[in-house]
Amino acid sequence: MPERRILMGVIGRPHGVRGLVHVHSYTADSAALPEYGPFIDDRGRRFALSWVSEGVAKAVELVDGREVAPHDRTAAEALVNVRLYVERDRLPPPADEDEFYLADLVGLRAVAVDGTELGRVDAVHDYGAGASLEIGRLLVPFTRACVPKVDLAGGQVTVVLPAEVNVPDPGSNESGAAGAGATESGATESGATESGATESGAEAAE
Repeated sequence: MPERRILMGVIGRPHGVRGLVHVHSYTADSAALPEYGPFIDDRGRRFALSWVSEGVAKAVELVDGREVAPHDRTAAEALVNVRLYVERDRLPPPADEDEFYLADLVGLRAVAVDGTELGRVDAVHDYGAGASLEIGRLLVPFTRACVPKVDLAGGQVTVVLPAEVNVPDPGSNESGAAGAGATESGATESGATESGATESGAEAAE
C-alpha cells in the first residue's frame, strides 16, 4: 500500500515580483507549517518553506541537496496550486480521543446504525465547504449527524444514511422520477476522483 500522505498546505498566488508566494496552511498553528517540511507535492518534488510575513512565504524546491528558489513573479506563478504533503508517519498521534487525521479514515469499514455493511471508505474529500466520505457510489457529509461514530481501533465508521428523495426529471411529466443519488442531507453519488487526504477537523495535531 502506498504511504499515506497528509495535505499540510497549498501554494497560492505570487506576492510581489521577487518570487514570494501566498501559502494556505491546514495546520492548527499556521506559523508552525514550515517545521513540518520538507514537503512532497503530487509530482514527487520536495519543497521547503520559510515565512516572510503572515501568509506569505519563500518556497524553495530541494534538488540534489540544493535549494532552487523562484526569483521572479513568473517563476512563482508556476507554483500556484502546488499541494504540499508530508508522510503520515511523520506526524504525531492526535491529542484527543475525538481527534484524528482524515487520511486515517480511508479503508475503514462503513456500517449503518443497524450494523448493515455499506462498504469501505474509499477516499476523503474536502473542497472547502467541509469534508465528505466516499463510500462506494455515495458521498456522505462528514458531520456528526451523518457519521456519529468513528472507531479507529475497531476499524469502522458508523453512517446514518439519509432518506432518498424523488427529484422530477426535467424531460418527463412524471414527478416521481428519482434523481441520481439525491438525498435530503446532501449525500450524493460520487463522481469525484481527487484523493483529498487532509487533516482532521481539528486541523493538525500538535
